[in-house]
Amino acid sequence: METQVIIVGAGPVGLTLAIDLGRRGIECVLIEQKAEPQFLPKMERCNARTMEIFRRLGLADRIRAAGMPEDIPMDIQIVRSMVEPPLLRLAYPSVAQARVRTRQSTDGSLPLEPYQLISQYTLEPLLLEEAERLPAVTVMRSTTFLEFTEQPAGVLATVSHADGVRSTLSAAYLVGCDGGASRVRKQLGIRLHGEGDIARLRQGLFLCEQLYERLPMGNGPGRGRHYLVAGGPPTFMIMQDSTRHWTIHSAVESDEEMRQMFERIIGAPLPYEMLYCAEWRQNLLLAERYGEGRVFLAGDAVHLVIPTGGLGMNTGVGDAVDLAWKLAATLDGWGGPGLLASYEAERRQIGERVVGASRYASLGYRAWLAEVRPEIGDDTAEGASARAHVAEVANVEQRKSNEMIGAELGYRYVDSPIIDNVPGGPQHDVRVYQATAWPGARLPHMWLADGSAIQDRLRSDRYTLVDVKGEQDPGQLVAAFEVFGALLDVLVVPDSALRSVYERDLILVRPDMHVAWRGDRLPEAVDDLAALATGRRGGRNSQIPSSGGPVDSGRCPP
Repeated sequence: METQVIIVGAGPVGLTLAIDLGRRGIECVLIEQKAEPQFLPKMERCNARTMEIFRRLGLADRIRAAGMPEDIPMDIQIVRSMVEPPLLRLAYPSVAQARVRTRQSTDGSLPLEPYQLISQYTLEPLLLEEAERLPAVTVMRSTTFLEFTEQPAGVLATVSHADGVRSTLSAAYLVGCDGGASRVRKQLGIRLHGEGDIARLRQGLFLCEQLYERLPMGNGPGRGRHYLVAGGPPTFMIMQDSTRHWTIHSAVESDEEMRQMFERIIGAPLPYEMLYCAEWRQNLLLAERYGEGRVFLAGDAVHLVIPTGGLGMNTGVGDAVDLAWKLAATLDGWGGPGLLASYEAERRQIGERVVGASRYASLGYRAWLAEVRPEIGDDTAEGASARAHVAEVANVEQRKSNEMIGAELGYRYVDSPIIDNVPGGPQHDVRVYQATAWPGARLPHMWLADGSAIQDRLRSDRYTLVDVKGEQDPGQLVAAFEVFGALLDVLVVPDSALRSVYERDLILVRPDMHVAWRGDRLPEAVDDLAALATGRRGGRNSQIPSSGGPVDSGRCPP
């Protein structure tokens, strides 16, 4: 069987890659060992950037309809049990509230799409259905990837079907989205570096029909998203998208201890069923490379993080959409040799930052947990003091896990071979997002005068020159892109608010909504700019004159 791209692994990352490629008309085969998506608890939150990506793929509304209702509070609470007063409540807006804030925002500081709670066992079937709907995508379920052989003009992959029969697939490229134990990565001989097997916990999935409806029980905590337990082994409980399913992560030793932990937390004789329980390990690992030759890696195959902060799957979706447009451009003939080479240069630095952000978030959780004293549950003055102390520390430290908008929206590609690498730029801050159109950054969401969002005006199969003044002739740049067979839209939106946030009159935006270049006038060598953006020239520090505006200075560390 021949195709253009072979994708190994049909988790959220592999499915997103297949959908993105399929929408671009690129033929791909998605290999998945399982016959059906499994009802297992894994990720439970699509962050704001991921939801913006799914909006561009036409999936955001379907995902929200399948996920947690938009009016449910997203509060994080530190508790002893669900029938005792919470030690601390950190209030966060529901999706509905976040949408109102976005509608009112005019400074680019908020995402176009807020986060969405949706369990992986809900998300995967939805994405799988979309992938199988696309004519260019073939999904091979109950099929095990065995090995690949790279050739000068392509890749051969050997697979085993459910009946034991082996077959060979051929493609121009292969992408391993096959998780932390990636067979593709291992065959490439690429190692993971960092901290492995940091801690071991068990995860349990429970069905408890009445718990959410009964909240609050007495003077216990109200409805929310996460409940972190103060006292006993490290434990936290997460409400899943149905509001009837709950997961618990706890450092207990057996399934029976997990049942006991659930009963201890809910503190009331409510009927429940434990559907699943298994051990998992905390890792902070990054692959030394993101592929080799015609074989690429994405998602957990290249970065393994602690779930605290919710960055793992979401970063994998970012990998998928970065790679998708570059594969499509190369296969369609307009992408230069530097385009696919930029995938590792751009995404590995994000993987490195995400590993650091996950470590930061985990240390915040551990910091307040270490302050829990034995008397914290006592009905005494000492017990009250112990609870107040933990609340005070957690009010600072726990926020490190839950307030990571900078990591979600603020990442930008530094020293990319296809970006105008202007020295300086806003500092990378995992907790604070500074809206910027600095080259390499995601174009901030802004509302236009007609009420539409600028992100919705950028087509994903081409570059866009955003002109916020409307005083220049872009014809030469359009022609320069046409020479390479690449499409360039020109979006003229004279608007002082856009100019204030974007800081330049002209912004060249890539198909993935990241800024390739900006300036107050086009450079004289427009062909050089087109060549740089399409991967046909430039190196890690190649720079196009900024053509007006203040000189950028200072260097931002990666």
